[in-house]
Amino acid sequence: MLDSRLRPIIDPPLDALGARLARIGLTANQVTLAGGTVGIAAGVAIGYQHYLLGLALLLFSRLFDGLDGAIARATRQTDFGGYLDIVSDFAFYIAVPIGFGFAASANLPFALILVGSFTLTGISFLAYAVMAAKQGRETEAHGKKSFFYNSGLAEGTETIITFVLMCLMPQYFTIIAAIYSAMCVVTVFQRTLAAKADFS
Repeated sequence: MLDSRLRPIIDPPLDALGARLARIGLTANQVTLAGGTVGIAAGVAIGYQHYLLGLALLLFSRLFDGLDGAIARATRQTDFGGYLDIVSDFAFYIAVPIGFGFAASANLPFALILVGSFTLTGISFLAYAVMAAKQGRETEAHGKKSFFYNSGLAEGTETIITFVLMCLMPQYFTIIAAIYSAMCVVTVFQRTLAAKADFS
């Protein structure tokens, strides 16, 4: 929901930094892998109840996630880079709830529900992108991407905000996870209705 509104604000500084990193030889795929690794490390830190460390790591992970696209735009965008980016993103999205599930046994059912909700949201997102590609549809509302990004209530920005709140208030994880899981389900319904309208 917020991603497309934030792109005009965050893209210019990211593009400037990405161009500098490209000039010193860093590749987009290297930064993508670094971001995924740091994101998984955030989940591990959270699992050991190091919530502030987990918060710092997840914010660094998302910085890398923004920079890989900026480096690719400054050099060359590839389909493999787009594939690697989405896989790294979902590794991060799954690692953080799993970390909270390990951190406290009471969290585990809600962590599983959240992972399931992310899975459904990801499937709806990618299925829509496949159908959009078949029809040659394009959009740059979320920046220049390797495939079609369909908007919804729960997107990347909302997920980051949710994870930040969880790290700052881990005692409320179950409530936050339940609310965000519901938002993910609403997003799946939104995309399903959009798919019916666009692809019927």
